[in-house]
Amino acid sequence: MEKLSNISNIKSILSRHGFTFSKSLGQNFLINPSVCPRMAAECGAGAGVGVIEIGPGIGVLTCELARLADKVVSVELDKRLIPVLDETLAEFDNVKIINDDALKVDFHKLIEDEFKGMSVCICANLPYYITSPVIMRLLELKLPIQAITVMVQKEAAQRICAEVGTRQSSALTVAVNYYAKAQLLFNVSSGSFMPAPKVDSAVIRLNINKTPPVYVTDEELLFKIIKAAFGQRRKTLSNSLGAGLNIEKTKLNAMLESSGIPANYRAEQLTLQNFASLCNEMTGEG
Repeated sequence: MEKLSNISNIKSILSRHGFTFSKSLGQNFLINPSVCPRMAAECGAGAGVGVIEIGPGIGVLTCELARLADKVVSVELDKRLIPVLDETLAEFDNVKIINDDALKVDFHKLIEDEFKGMSVCICANLPYYITSPVIMRLLELKLPIQAITVMVQKEAAQRICAEVGTRQSSALTVAVNYYAKAQLLFNVSSGSFMPAPKVDSAVIRLNINKTPPVYVTDEELLFKIIKAAFGQRRKTLSNSLGAGLNIEKTKLNAMLESSGIPANYRAEQLTLQNFASLCNEMTGEG
């Protein structure tokens, strides 16, 4: 369908279906005509590629993905948008809409059922409130995909793409770096959406690592350490990890020393290798 980025057309379509925006679902639909083609191209969509889209909205990005990829499967939580998408995507025979929650979908089964013989990537315009949960779930599932390209709040994008071991880094920064290489692609102004959010956005691409960049004997423990360290990021590791992991301080300091990490360091000063070394020390493999 033409002119899906035209506000009058969008309002007409939504009105026809009796649709109103849901604040609880963080709905902000893209209307900038230059953003979606670029996002579709940079996510990896193309011949021989299948794309999983999360949160298609009214289908502006979906249209661009469908023009490039062999097949697009879009996961939309809001069942009110299904008839809207049936109308806006009617010209495409390579698009399938699934009314489901991205935090619950069996993505392994979806890929197996829908994308046999294809390279797969994920593309999404994520509501701000579920950015971290969705990204971490997609990474933790260890899906057979090439990349995850998402539009998120600009501040979140900068944090995710920050260098581990710097002040901008966070628990999410470190966790993402274990699974992927994060790349900031481009910024998107708040005026590119309807309704316009109060903050700008950015598109990032997470290129999935074939193997983790560090070796750990216990991944679950690694992420517990990361979470505990950043849970009280203003405190020294001796205090934040002691409280977060319930480890006696003398014992913890000894493990930090054996890992080559000063006890007075803070979480933001550690590299991914530092976290891995401490994890392995705690499991007796250091």
